[in-house]
Amino acid sequence: MDEKLITVTSPLLPSLDDFLPYLQDIWDRKWLTNNGHYHQELEKALCEYLKVPYISLFTNGTLPLMCALQALRITGEVITTPYSFVATTHSLWWNGIKPVFVDIDPETCNIDPDNIEAAITPKTTAIMPVHVYGKPCDTERIQEIADKYGLKVIYDAAHAFGVEVNGKSILEAGDMSTLSFHATKVYNTIEGGALVCHNEKTKQRIDYLKNFGFAGETTIVAPGINGKMDEIRAAYGLLNLKQVDAAIEGRRQVAIKYREALRNVEGIRFMEDMSGVRHNYSYFPIFIDTEKYGITRDELYLKMREHQVLGRRYFYPLISEFSTYRGLESANPNNLPLAHKVADSVICLPMHHDLDTGAINRVINLIVR
Repeated sequence: MDEKLITVTSPLLPSLDDFLPYLQDIWDRKWLTNNGHYHQELEKALCEYLKVPYISLFTNGTLPLMCALQALRITGEVITTPYSFVATTHSLWWNGIKPVFVDIDPETCNIDPDNIEAAITPKTTAIMPVHVYGKPCDTERIQEIADKYGLKVIYDAAHAFGVEVNGKSILEAGDMSTLSFHATKVYNTIEGGALVCHNEKTKQRIDYLKNFGFAGETTIVAPGINGKMDEIRAAYGLLNLKQVDAAIEGRRQVAIKYREALRNVEGIRFMEDMSGVRHNYSYFPIFIDTEKYGITRDELYLKMREHQVLGRRYFYPLISEFSTYRGLESANPNNLPLAHKVADSVICLPMHHDLDTGAINRVINLIVR
């Protein structure tokens, strides 16, 4: 077909001309990894930008989840959402922890606090919510429940880079929060991630854990893993941090155009901005009511693909539907009716800072029939 492909995401890339001097400096230093100069600089810069006290960089966004569970010594059962990327639940499984799924709030797609308390058992040790699409969870309600039952809270904030509520970083919530800096995210280091914590002692333990457990040249204090970020990606991340605000503004403008065009389309629902929240516009999901819209979600998805527009059914299927987890009692579809309804109706539209008006109009014209 002659139509140019419109992808669902597009990476934020620093200027190659700006990047080359950083590479030359790394070559001159001959220090490629192991807490090098740019690694330290990026941790400092991210703490300032994200308004958090301590941050530890990782080579991807999954290892921070795994190390958070290790650092907090989580065992037994953890209550979580089925509506997320599989890494959320995989991190529990790899730590020998049983995930317990509860249903979501269909308006925000986040875990519904009303369902958490009923799922708590004597084996429950933590809650792992997800800020889905960067929309903040009800952190106050979740913390009240955690405090009542003596549970830890680890937020998967992979989508929530830079998100704030009433001027305060969403990453301050809970005991720890994790970030993904994958190429598809608002802010990326090609591959990468981070773990946010609240005190220096915890950060030190995390830094030990991500470096095989080394606390010195000959001292191992824990069965750690190799989760370190290298100097090249840290330098890349420093450059991207300088342009991420402009990229978020570009995404906001795309969201405004989508909302204006789709607001009165029967059978199409989308999310509005939340009061007091600084959003990052990481995704733009729409939800299809087949009866009102006239065709199914999958029919629209395939129609878009036929015209070289790549949407994404994100998140479909639910994590609870995958073979590893579907045998769990909490994975029973009768336990998760709202999550199933949302997963069966969602399409994330193309959303990135490089989308021009022509591309946006092509997407809209395929939906507005």
